[in-house]
Amino acid sequence: MASNRDYYEVLGLDRNASEKDIQQAYRKLSKKYHPDLNKAPGAEQKFKEVNEAYEVLHDPQKRSRYDQFGQAGVNGQQGFNGQASGQYGDFNGFGGFSDIFNDFFGGGTSGGRVDPTGPKRGQDLDYTMTISFMDAITGKTTDITYTRSETCPTCGGNGAQKGTHPITCDKCHGTGMMTVTHQTMFGMVQQETVCDKCSGQGTIVEHPCETCHGEGVVDHKQTLEVKVPAGIDNGQQIRLSGQGEAGRNGGPYGDLYIVFRIQPSHEFVRRGTTIYTQVPISFAQAALGDEIKVKTVHGTADLNIPAGTQPSAKFTLRGQGVPYLHGNGKGDQEVTINIDIPKKLNAKQKEALVSYVKASGDNITPQEKNFFERLKDKLG
Repeated sequence: MASNRDYYEVLGLDRNASEKDIQQAYRKLSKKYHPDLNKAPGAEQKFKEVNEAYEVLHDPQKRSRYDQFGQAGVNGQQGFNGQASGQYGDFNGFGGFSDIFNDFFGGGTSGGRVDPTGPKRGQDLDYTMTISFMDAITGKTTDITYTRSETCPTCGGNGAQKGTHPITCDKCHGTGMMTVTHQTMFGMVQQETVCDKCSGQGTIVEHPCETCHGEGVVDHKQTLEVKVPAGIDNGQQIRLSGQGEAGRNGGPYGDLYIVFRIQPSHEFVRRGTTIYTQVPISFAQAALGDEIKVKTVHGTADLNIPAGTQPSAKFTLRGQGVPYLHGNGKGDQEVTINIDIPKKLNAKQKEALVSYVKASGDNITPQEKNFFERLKDKLG
């Protein structure tokens, strides 16, 4: 019997769903409600609804008729390849039975079998290093300590006591895989999965090494000298080859990736290879011009302030920025000028400024007291 529910609703999709959306929804829901995996009441009926909806919506012609006329447009065609809709379908578009059963039961050896007793490369490790702002500019050499697995020195990595050796698993005969049979609505189906006796290793350690307890590796606290490159930026990383986890069966060590976190500076702001600073100068320096010393990440540098410099004017100090991480040279430093207005003036300074105003042809009324002091005077 055909489902009365909207097919898009059954698959949890809207009417603009793409073919890829339909396939993904079908794969997810068919696995969720498959009777061999879900024994809950109603699961089998939901599974049938999912298959019925998919059979219509994944076919462009059927979908078009359904969008125009609803179920009346596909009435009598809901089955799979002309079969009744109560059957489970052939999973067209998913590579046949093998792919769907791999999804359901987690097995499969597509793409070729890997020798479980062959060398396996060790896993990579991550290490976060926090350094100061200036250390990131100039670089440094420092030591780090971390824990990684290393090949067991007692058994040499095979996990067995001295004088013994791992034996080939008698269940999978060294392949690490075994064949299991499932009774399904399709009949008896065979599937290849990981051997449950050797856990896919292909060998069994009858007499485990006392040092590593049969694992073949031991945890080791390692101290390593690290050269921090000048110019490293926040979030960047370097790779140290062979400093990760131990490999298996004679495989090579993995790598160590060091990720850098840079502490902020109170004096400088960095964006890429450019350094940004703000420098205060007096009104007289801005008006008359001057040559000043500016602090940089490399020391001090001379900066020429031309006469008539305005507030927030910007100047560039070439080559005073961050060293290029890959290659020679450095970035620049951008200096923003702030005009420093004094809060208090002595008598001579006031006299000089009044003379300046008069010479400019302007007329001002100097305020000796603030607003509240003047208001108090007026109120007595």
